[in-house]
Amino acid sequence: MKPVTPRLIVFDLDGTLIDSRQDLCNSVNAMLAHLGKSVLPEEVIASYIGDGASMLVRRALGDPEGDAHDEEFVAEALHHFLEYYRVHKLDFTYVYPGVMETLAAIRTALPDTPMAVLTNKPVNPSRVICDHFGLSSYFFQNYGGNSFHTKKPDPHGLLTLVGEASAILGSPVVASETLMVGDTDIDVLTARAIGAVSVGCRFGLAPERLAAAKPDFMVDSPAGWMQAMGIPTPADFTQNLGVK
Repeated sequence: MKPVTPRLIVFDLDGTLIDSRQDLCNSVNAMLAHLGKSVLPEEVIASYIGDGASMLVRRALGDPEGDAHDEEFVAEALHHFLEYYRVHKLDFTYVYPGVMETLAAIRTALPDTPMAVLTNKPVNPSRVICDHFGLSSYFFQNYGGNSFHTKKPDPHGLLTLVGEASAILGSPVVASETLMVGDTDIDVLTARAIGAVSVGCRFGLAPERLAAAKPDFMVDSPAGWMQAMGIPTPADFTQNLGVK
């Protein structure tokens, strides 16, 4: 595709703006140990991330389709996972190199374009993490997996953001003017459900799943987001930010 000048940019969180892999994996293994189960390799747990906390816990319990376990047992496991993650969500999590610089460059180039976060992570930790790292100032909204009755890839959250951005801008935002930036097939499918443009991040948590979904753009660094938008790379962007 040719670069798209967006009127709304929506970002996933885990694997897109932040690398939260180790804290999520540690929290899952703490939950499994609490239940007397064997811990899992980090690579396995990472492959389960993307569909929200409940499905992450179910998959870690060996229930990939989400229907084989007693609901009280799952609720106990989910509670322990969330409580552990609430305390430890910032132990090792960090913002990917180049994210802050790229968000600042987008804001400068497209000052009137609303940006938002739409993640399947529960909304409270999503907002706390974004506040902690200074990301929140770039976003007019931050919705999580429990903000609505459905999660991505259901497009309800994305459509809600389209409506809110339209109100901010004073005119309707159409799908072809909306960018969904993420690192998994879930984000690509969410964009595709409304005809939005998908930007896939190869540097995230699920590059194999992402490639199979065939996003409209594939980027190797946050700076690639600007290339998808046709924004010239600022001169002070250096190679350590992933710009060649």
